[in-house]
Amino acid sequence: MQANDDLQQRWWNLEAQLVERFGKKPDMDAILYLIGMQEVQLFQQKISKETKQDLMHVAVCTVLSPSGYYETAGTDKDGWPHFTQLKALPNLGLKEQEDFLKDHILLYFSEQERMLQNQEAQP
Repeated sequence: MQANDDLQQRWWNLEAQLVERFGKKPDMDAILYLIGMQEVQLFQQKISKETKQDLMHVAVCTVLSPSGYYETAGTDKDGWPHFTQLKALPNLGLKEQEDFLKDHILLYFSEQERMLQNQEAQP
């Protein structure tokens, strides 16, 4: 149970950081949407529901790539990444699926922060 408690605490810390940055608490879909926007570099005012779903798909594939579930297959002419699934996702219950995704999202943000710190340390 301690690992779950740690996961929950790390998740709350991420939510707090995002509240500080955006002014409201995001749910899982909003966080995936944010990751998708970051990955595609799509920052426009009006985004269709279909595009939002596509951004969330990009986010899921992106956060699961370090664990070997997906790999980038390239980008299309519009700059959207495409992925190839390398292995099946684990068969988990709803709560376990949510925790699995949370853990990968936290890893994504941790890696992004590490890369940013490395860039800032460069002369």
